[in-house]
Amino acid sequence: MSNQSVETVSTSNDKIKIALAVALAVAGVVGFYFLSDKPAVVRAGVLALGLLAAIGMAWTSTPGREFLNFAKESVRETKKVVWPSRKEAMQVTAIVFVFVLLMATFLWITDKVLEYALYDLILGWKK
Repeated sequence: MSNQSVETVSTSNDKIKIALAVALAVAGVVGFYFLSDKPAVVRAGVLALGLLAAIGMAWTSTPGREFLNFAKESVRETKKVVWPSRKEAMQVTAIVFVFVLLMATFLWITDKVLEYALYDLILGWKK
C-alpha cells in the first residue's frame, strides 16, 4: 500500500455527490421492500439498480475514486497473504478449542469457590 501522505480538500460538490449516492442506495433498499408484492426478479432489479446508481454517483466524486483505489490495493494485498494448510488450520483450531475448554473450566471452578466462600463462609447464607 502507498505510504504517501496526500491531503485532499473535499468540495461541497463532492459532499453532495456522496449524499446523493447514499440516497440512491437507500432508495434501492426501500424500493426492494416497497415492491414486496412484485416478483423477486423485479425486486432484485430495483435493488441492483439503486446500488449501481449509488456506486456510479460515488465514483464520480474524489472520495469515491480514492475508495476505489483503496479497494484495489486491499485486494492486491490480500493476494499476498500466505494461507495455512488444512492440517495447520485444524491444529490451530484444536488448540483454540482446548484452551477455551480449559479457561471455561477454570472460570467455573473459580466462580464456585468464590460463591462458596462468599455465601457460605462469610455471609452464612445456605442455599
